[in-house]
Amino acid sequence: KQWYQRRVAITAGITNRILNRRQMVVDVIHPGKANLSKEELKEKLATMYRTTSDVIMPFGFRTDFGGGRSTGFALIYDDVDAMKKIEPAYRLARFQPKKDKTGGRRQRKELKNKKEKSTDCDSALIPLL
Repeated sequence: KQWYQRRVAITAGITNRILNRRQMVVDVIHPGKANLSKEELKEKLATMYRTTSDVIMPFGFRTDFGGGRSTGFALIYDDVDAMKKIEPAYRLARFQPKKDKTGGRRQRKELKNKKEKSTDCDSALIPLL
């Protein structure tokens, strides 16, 4: 049983009052198993720091050679407004529900080409010889 136990440890951390967050290096020990998902990691950190999981942003995890241990970063914001103001859009989008694509593949391509033709006015500027 002990062999499959997963553990989360904080190796370094600071409180950044300017950006309203705590920044930390997170070590995840997971012998004999695959990595913790980011959602599971958010839940573990939320219980450790007595906060909600929606203000936690884990990223940059790398598994050590041979497996069993991963290291990455986590940011714990004071509130959701501070996180939305400071975090880049691509990181915020990772934890949002995925949007379904509308229409089929061919339909999207035709629409893209139609938009390109309508915005292309260079051909109108070329004088006829």
